[in-house]
Amino acid sequence: MAAPKVAVVGAGVVGLSTALCVVETFPACSLAVVAEQFTPDTTSDVAAGMLIPHTTPGTPIHVQKQWFKETFTYLFAISNSVEAAEAGTHFVSGWQVFKSTPKEESPFWSDVVLGFRPMSEAELQKFPQHSCGQAFTTLKCDCPPYLLWLEKRLKAKGVQMYTRKVANLWELHSEYNIVVNCAGIGAHQLVGDQKLFPVRGQVLKVHAPWVKNFIRDGDGLTYIYPGIHSVTLGGTREKESWSLSPNPNTTKDIFDRCCALEPSLQRAQDIKVKVGLRPSRACVRLQREILSQGGAKLLVVHNYGHGSGGFSMHRGTAKEAAHLVGECIAALQDFSSRAKL
Repeated sequence: MAAPKVAVVGAGVVGLSTALCVVETFPACSLAVVAEQFTPDTTSDVAAGMLIPHTTPGTPIHVQKQWFKETFTYLFAISNSVEAAEAGTHFVSGWQVFKSTPKEESPFWSDVVLGFRPMSEAELQKFPQHSCGQAFTTLKCDCPPYLLWLEKRLKAKGVQMYTRKVANLWELHSEYNIVVNCAGIGAHQLVGDQKLFPVRGQVLKVHAPWVKNFIRDGDGLTYIYPGIHSVTLGGTREKESWSLSPNPNTTKDIFDRCCALEPSLQRAQDIKVKVGLRPSRACVRLQREILSQGGAKLLVVHNYGHGSGGFSMHRGTAKEAAHLVGECIAALQDFSSRAKL
């Protein structure tokens, strides 16, 4: 059988990392990434890229932890290598603070991040409005650098990149044997997934190089995440809002909330406003499907619906998607051998 032709639809962090896992696991296949938008115009470019997971109600905790651990381990190795600066990955320490005691003493990911512990009384003096908190070190991926680094790795392995709007997965069946759907919020229209909905996020990217530690309010709505070149201030979680236009009132509200946590941000400069739509559903859709029309078949692997957790679990879900692609390749070989009989 000829080398299987695989297309990955979507070029955000999930699409590019899935493509990389597929080509690393199955170097003989012919792979292309097909997307309407590449960096710096993806939803991933708006995200802060912090590895702090959000619990997804429809996915078992042990599965979420596995995805997070695989992602953390992968980025830990990059951050500890000569590639770190180009990849935009780095360690960042800080605090998650609470106004009242959280229901769970330690989140499921507390033994994956580094040095997780309760905050001391001395540390809490920095946050007079909060009664308790947690200190730890985690990892952050800055975008566009991380996406550009993934693209560079893919191109070095011979992967083609095509800028193209795909209206229907079936339109790829004449060119590819297997299609991997990593379209994010685009899957709502692409495959008609009514369980997928946007959670609008508006953030500010500011110049405040003196801010070195992350600060996250325990409710997850207000956060300060320092990156290599800018600090991301957030945020919002607006369910079912499709608007990509910045709201000036929201900008002021985010800035005021972040300044309440870190007063020095009042001197921040070069404020840019970004909006992204998190692709949310009760659980990540990670499964195989066979599309057929008039006797022809197209093997599909879905990997989308990561919500707020795209960066926190991208490598873990990419590895699982690559495993499903392997099952599709085996099925193709089976079809091929039966056809010969």
